[in-house]
Amino acid sequence: MAKKKSHAKKKQSVEVSVETPAAGSSSAPPESPFSPKVLSSPNGPTAEEVKEQGNTAFKAKKYTEAIESYTKAIDMNPGEPSYLTNRAAAYMALKRFRPALSDCQHAATLQSDDPSPKTLIRLTRCQLALGESKSALKSICIVLSSEPSNTTALQLQGKVQELESHLRNFDTAKRKRDWGLGRLALDKCFQSIEAEGGEAPIQWRLWRIELELGRANWDAANIAANDLLRLEPNSPEVLTIRGLILFLSGKLPQAIQHVTSALRLDPGHGDASRLRKRIKDVERLKEEGNTAFKNGKLQDAVNRYTEALERIGDADEEGKGGQIRAVVLSNRATTQLKLERYEEALADTEASLALYSTSFKALRTRARINLHLDKMDAAVADFKTAIEQAGVEGADADVRALRVELKKAEAALKRSKTKDYYKILGLSRGCVEADIKKAYRRESLKHHPDKGGDEEKFKLVVEAHAVLSDPQRRQRYDMGEDEDGQADPSMGGMNGFRMNHADLAALFAQFDGPLGGGRGFNGGGGGGFRFQTSSHDFDF
Repeated sequence: MAKKKSHAKKKQSVEVSVETPAAGSSSAPPESPFSPKVLSSPNGPTAEEVKEQGNTAFKAKKYTEAIESYTKAIDMNPGEPSYLTNRAAAYMALKRFRPALSDCQHAATLQSDDPSPKTLIRLTRCQLALGESKSALKSICIVLSSEPSNTTALQLQGKVQELESHLRNFDTAKRKRDWGLGRLALDKCFQSIEAEGGEAPIQWRLWRIELELGRANWDAANIAANDLLRLEPNSPEVLTIRGLILFLSGKLPQAIQHVTSALRLDPGHGDASRLRKRIKDVERLKEEGNTAFKNGKLQDAVNRYTEALERIGDADEEGKGGQIRAVVLSNRATTQLKLERYEEALADTEASLALYSTSFKALRTRARINLHLDKMDAAVADFKTAIEQAGVEGADADVRALRVELKKAEAALKRSKTKDYYKILGLSRGCVEADIKKAYRRESLKHHPDKGGDEEKFKLVVEAHAVLSDPQRRQRYDMGEDEDGQADPSMGGMNGFRMNHADLAALFAQFDGPLGGGRGFNGGGGGGFRFQTSSHDFDF
């Protein structure tokens, strides 16, 4: 081994960013658990000389070269903390805060009896840059306890306290489910890290996704989750939250794939396990409901959809159930419509559109319900919007079918503003010829002036019968064409509508009943519409 040289004075670094061993120490300190047996080779430089090469490179801003020199010095003398803090400074210059943090922590351990302020300040900067605010606050408080007026430490303390304040605001907003305020506070946290050129913790990124879910901002949640998944492709937590987004977006097979991958990485991951069961339950119940609907078991379908909705839930932090809840609500609304439960169907459709406003199938269902409820203007508006949305989705066949329905709805709207012959006779628009005859007999008896009825209402009854009893005129009327009932001008009095008792007797005789003896007719109130509701109306 080469003869060791002693140094009367230690060369001090002129840069704040690099350090030298403590004054009075030797480049060949006594052996310790951290000291190498050989500090230099017969033909090479000493550890201290290698460190000085690193300092030179650092001053020239050749940080990668400096790191290489410091690493060699550390290998030669791992017990010297200044080599570690110098390498940490080079890492920090390259914004590589994680290895810098490791070096500072190691150096502080070597200085356990009395860590130097320089080591602790660098440690604090690394902790701040990585979002470890609580640890950073502890580190900087140690510096200030021994050097209360340390300007650098005081400035750094202010930054750490500001970050802590933003984190407290975020936590408060999250607990109150104030997603907007939470987003603002979290953005401030990210800005604090970006100002240091640091790297936000994974947990913060997960919080950002959770905030977007709470706000039902699906596009932003998807972008944030995809970005994080690229950074952490093997994180069970990231895979699980990505699976949750896919589930709430109605993409059940992809959601299952993600949570299965999370469980493959961590079989005991509770959140992933619970989410996987939940997705499978919803998938099964939804499919059972669809099958029941196809088989005409409508109440069974309603029951299955209701169970699926219970499993989905409507939690605020999950965007109130998202698109998957909207789809199941829409399916249940279609089933309720076929059961002629119009108010229940309307409530489901409104709830579905509140979650997924651009669903043309839900808009179509609401339009049909509005027709049954005689809300013609609303029905026409919904059909038009449904056509626009179906066009955006490229559903050309649905667009064509919706245009036919729109034309009928516009005709109904036009009738509602003039004369609705179906409503005058108390009929539904799907009535048959026999229904028209019965209704005409009943309403004629009720409103004939010779029987004490209202003359104007009787005129309308005759008009309605004249149009609806003629198949061709009824078809034109149903399509919105002008079809006013015309009476036979040879009939005297009452503008051609007066009948005497003999006329009335003849009228009711043609219905095979005595005067006033016809059977009552249970007319369909509200002038309902009939649609061929099928499984095509569902979002499977």
